[in-house]
Amino acid sequence: MRGKVSRMGVLLALGTLALVLAGTAASGLFSPVRVANDTLIYAGAADPTYLDPTLVSDGESFRVTAQIFESLVSLKPGSTVVAPGLASKYGSTNGKDWKFTLRKGVKFQDKTPFNAAAVCFNFNRQYNYSGPFQDASATYYWQTVFGGFHHNADPSLGASLYKGCTARGKYTAIIHLSKRSSSFLPALVISSFAIQSPTAIKKYGGNKGELVGGVFKATGTYAFSHPTGTGPFQFESWKIGESVVLKRFTGYWGKKAKLARIIIRPIANNTARVQALQTGEIYGADLIQPQDVPTIQNNSNLKLINRPSFNVAYVGFHQGPGSPMDDLKVRQAAAYGLDRAGVVNSFYANRAQVAIEFQPPTLFGWTSKVKKYPFDPAKARTLLNSSSCKVPCKVDFWYPTGVSRPYMPDPKRNFEAFAASLEKAGFNVVPHSAPWRPDYVAKVNEGSAGDINMIGWTGDFGDPDNFLGTFFKAYRPSFGFHNNAIFNILEKAAAEPNFAKRVSLYKQANVMIMNYLPAVPYAHSKPALGFLKRVNGYVASPVGTDPFASVTVGGS
Repeated sequence: MRGKVSRMGVLLALGTLALVLAGTAASGLFSPVRVANDTLIYAGAADPTYLDPTLVSDGESFRVTAQIFESLVSLKPGSTVVAPGLASKYGSTNGKDWKFTLRKGVKFQDKTPFNAAAVCFNFNRQYNYSGPFQDASATYYWQTVFGGFHHNADPSLGASLYKGCTARGKYTAIIHLSKRSSSFLPALVISSFAIQSPTAIKKYGGNKGELVGGVFKATGTYAFSHPTGTGPFQFESWKIGESVVLKRFTGYWGKKAKLARIIIRPIANNTARVQALQTGEIYGADLIQPQDVPTIQNNSNLKLINRPSFNVAYVGFHQGPGSPMDDLKVRQAAAYGLDRAGVVNSFYANRAQVAIEFQPPTLFGWTSKVKKYPFDPAKARTLLNSSSCKVPCKVDFWYPTGVSRPYMPDPKRNFEAFAASLEKAGFNVVPHSAPWRPDYVAKVNEGSAGDINMIGWTGDFGDPDNFLGTFFKAYRPSFGFHNNAIFNILEKAAAEPNFAKRVSLYKQANVMIMNYLPAVPYAHSKPALGFLKRVNGYVASPVGTDPFASVTVGGS
């Protein structure tokens, strides 16, 4: 991820209008731009990874793929409520066999018909991924939701939740699971499970890839220049470091997009994004830092949109061999030694609340009855001196650089404050840092980012399994612990068909997790987006994949 956006030129034919974008983001020397009112210029923080949603797990990629592709189910705008998508009806009588009644008259952007055979093709495609596609860097969400594959190269992947798919005629698809799941349906809103054109995947090498230095790399052209879905926008161009351009899909089955084009630019530097918004070079921007909110609010040409809070920032502990975090008393000392309220009050500009557990309060299963850990350096020191790591207890503490996340707008400042409070609590903090991508996230996920690290999560769908289950339903190298009681209750909760019983199970699980302390949650933030006032119809999604089809751009 770069801290500077280079000078660029993007020439687009908009009728008889030629548009040239120019500017150096890091310096703030932008040229004001006038674009036809049917075009939106939007800034994220980075380029997509790929445009095949099965291969990505990051918000920058999903922002783009959510416009091109659609899933069997969708979300009601601005909420986590499941709504019809490519399936007009859906349900299961046993929690294992899910019937989807598909919409008629839908076509992919390459004119391939959408039908039950296409649905089954897409799920079977991921189920039968092999070789490099089974690496977590390629198929994170398949492994998170479904577990293993048809033939696992690594036995630790386990059995797959997915068992098969039956196409009953053209417009009925039945997805068969190996066991009951109450979280399966809401998980389908994730862009990774969107339905893609079988024709385009085959034609442009969608199933070609390799591992390079332990990281997956797509080698076909599908993921770069031929993504093909059923959504309201279709791919036009992608010039890495400059822009992704999407155009209205005139053959869309539903209400047509109001915008003719979307230009999505990567501007990694937070200040540069705000400067580009102020000068009118961009019309909207994500990831506005809390300290920049007043700049937006005080500009008569701009407006602020709040994204509903649906995330958690946490300080993770790794309990691997030789780590002091193997000792519960050390983890408890760290929990009391982290001045969470101080960080939230100092660096989130009244746009966050202190987290007491790993799921946001808006989700069912949250409970106020978990054990609390207020900042108490004296108690932390007492715990350390009765533990296996006496004062001063040396810990390696990692934090990311070159990134701003919705739940962690300024990682360095959070780290500095936490390190200082831990020092007061009897720890000897050894700082480490790494760029967010590719180094930091990979290190956290593989369990090599020290004894303590900072990271977080924005939810993908409205179910506690997407928070607690993602973190703690099974062994994760990032945390390095085995606790069958926690693993089992979360497995049971994910499969339980009775809603009231699910709520009770997740409340129990939250209490168990905060007693065991595999990590310490510290913030649920309310992210901000900035727009020109003449941009209307933008509805921010809690999960971060905002639909652009309803957006309009008024006159200047």
